[in-house]
Formats: sequence, C-alpha cells, structure tokens
Amino acid sequence: MQKILILNAGSSSLKWQLFEMPSETVIAKGAVDRLAMTDSIFTIKYAGNQKYTKTIDHLDHEDAAQLLLAKLQELNIITSLSDLSGVGHRVVAGGEVFKHAVKVTPERLKQIDSMKAFAPLHNPMEVNYIKIMQHVLPQVAQYAVFDSQFFTDLPEENAIYSIPYEDTQKFNIRRYGEHGISHQYLANRAAELLGKPLADLKMITLHLGSGSSVAAEKSGKAYDTSMGFTPLTGLTMGTRAGDVDPAVVPYLMEKLHLDSATDVIKRLNQQSGLLGISGISSDMRDLKAATDNPRAQLAIEIFINRVVKYVGSYFAELGGLDVLVFAGGIGEHNAELRAEIGKRLAALGVTIDSKLNAAGKEGLLSMPEAKVQVMLVPTNEELAMVRQVGASLESV
Repeated sequence: MQKILILNAGSSSLKWQLFEMPSETVIAKGAVDRLAMTDSIFTIKYAGNQKYTKTIDHLDHEDAAQLLLAKLQELNIITSLSDLSGVGHRVVAGGEVFKHAVKVTPERLKQIDSMKAFAPLHNPMEVNYIKIMQHVLPQVAQYAVFDSQFFTDLPEENAIYSIPYEDTQKFNIRRYGEHGISHQYLANRAAELLGKPLADLKMITLHLGSGSSVAAEKSGKAYDTSMGFTPLTGLTMGTRAGDVDPAVVPYLMEKLHLDSATDVIKRLNQQSGLLGISGISSDMRDLKAATDNPRAQLAIEIFINRVVKYVGSYFAELGGLDVLVFAGGIGEHNAELRAEIGKRLAALGVTIDSKLNAAGKEGLLSMPEAKVQVMLVPTNEELAMVRQVGASLESV
C-alpha cells in the first residue's frame, strides 16, 4: 500500500487529499479557503466524521503547507512523514515541454520555474511548494502534474494567435490553457454518468471559481479553451481581468505613470476581475451578500455575461452541444448563478430544472429528454492527479 499526498494550490485556496493506493481510498482531505485573506479557514476531514477546523487571519501558502504536515501527524492520520510514498503537485503551466506527469528533478524544477511567464500567479508559488516539500520530506519523491497538458493538442486554428507566424514558432506563443486537469476529469466523469462514450459527445465544461475557464470538448479531446498564453485571459475571475484589449497596457502605463508593462500585468492579475469591479471582494459569496452595492451586483452581471458569451461561441464552433457541465467552487455551490446562466442560454436549447438545481447533487440538472443535457459535476482534480502520480510510481 502506498500513501500519496496530492496538493492542489490555487490562487486563493489550497486543496489536498491523502490517498491510499492502488485502492484510491481517501484517508483524509482538507482545504485552506480564503488564503492570504481575513479569516483564512484551515480544515481537515478524516476517520469518517472527524473534523478539525481552525480560522487564522491571512494564512499564507507556506504556513498552510507546514500546518498541514504537522496536523497529519498530530491527529494520527499518519504516524510519521516517512509514511508518504510520494507527493503530487498541481502545476499550472507546463508549456509544450511537459505533456504528462513527471518526477521532479533539479533540472525539471528549473524548467517549471522558467515557465513562470506563462502563469505568473501560479508557477512561482508551485515551485515554492515543491521546494517546501523537498525540504520537509527529503526522502519522498515529488511529482508534478500539469494543468496545461490537456490542451497540448488543440487544433492549430484554436491554439495560435493572429500574430506573425514566425513569432509564434520562434517564441512558443500559443494558447496553452489551464484548469486542464479539472476539464479532463469533468469531461470523462460526465460521459461516465451519462453512460455514453466521450468521443460521441459535444461538450462544454465550466470550471467556475476564483480562477474560471471554459473548455470545449469534441471527439473525446479538448477542442478550445478560454484561457490563453497565460491564465489571465478569458472569463472575468476573482482578481484577474479576463479578456482585455492589449492596447490597454500601454495606455494604463501612461495614465497611471507606471514604469513597465509588468506593473500593468500585475494590476490585471491581482487587482482586477470581481475585486476590481466591485471594489470590495474577489469572493462571489461576498458579492452575492452585498445586495445594496451596485458595483458588487455589476461584477456578478459581468461574470455571468462572459460565461454566456463563451458558451455561445463554443456552441457555434462545435456545431451544436450535447452536454453543458457546471463545476468549480462557484459553479458547484451557486444555484442562482447556474439558473441565470441557463436562462440566458435558453435559445441554444439549455434548460435547467429548478428542483434538480436547488438540490445541487452530482448528475443531471436538466430533464433526461432535454435537447442539451446540463450537469453538475463536482470536480476532483486530486483524484485525476493521484492516478497519474500512482502510474508514475509504478513505472519506477
């Protein structure tokens, strides 16, 4: 039996699961929600109904990782750190170099770090997480599982930008896409629940959370996705602007007296999106509660608007739609938002049953005879990751 710890570090959360392999049994799982915000919440669920929760203001990523390892031992979930056979890390950007999970070596860690331009909010943080775990667990193999790998074979018309083709080839500029681990899991799980081959389905998967993206799947593979060269583009997100005219960058440099484009990119990554529009929070739950705040309600409206636009364009691109899947922290837990998106997509044959939607359970949200099957599928990136890490450990 092997115990594999899977870490899924996002921009505002850390999710993790401890698996026993090859049975894929979850021994314990938990999360840190609202990382680096007020009232960061650290949670561990283990041994059936046992639960440990602690609220810590502004808990950062490094302290969260250290606290996790300490509590696994204090709560006797593991007897010692030597119980761990491997640690798997979600890495956002693997570029065109990494197309499957790999064991981390010094050279590969340098390569992952060198791709920080593709994911400036994520890759540096994920490299740091790997280094933290290497220091605390020097005898335990670390593995990287890449979010971008699902999109490495997008059709060229969707993968490249309308810039000089020589620049595309020389500088490896293309649509890399992210949340691929989630989108691949969602597509496979939705097909499994429907009892149909994935290759026979035209599908759109919505990963809606602090980071949000849309992906289209056709013939069993990724066909298009909203995120691009970096995770900045696409939908409006928690702190990321999503699609913006590139001419805004030099314009803001001039108007805000900023020294470089990097300053603007930081602004678009960390101070925009729901936070920038509302002026109060990057968390959809906070905006939903702020019913008397026009800017908060505008932020929600813009978020819904961008989702509808992408689904509409992918519907046309796919030549129709069989399945629409909601997932992610917002997509899984906000029934009102799902209902509103469904209402605005009614012209495409999308209908959501109000009772099924309110129940919020995995499976169909539409009636079986609906033209487009609408589904709620809680994403499980950790399960998808541990399967890859487990396969890598077996091959050693």
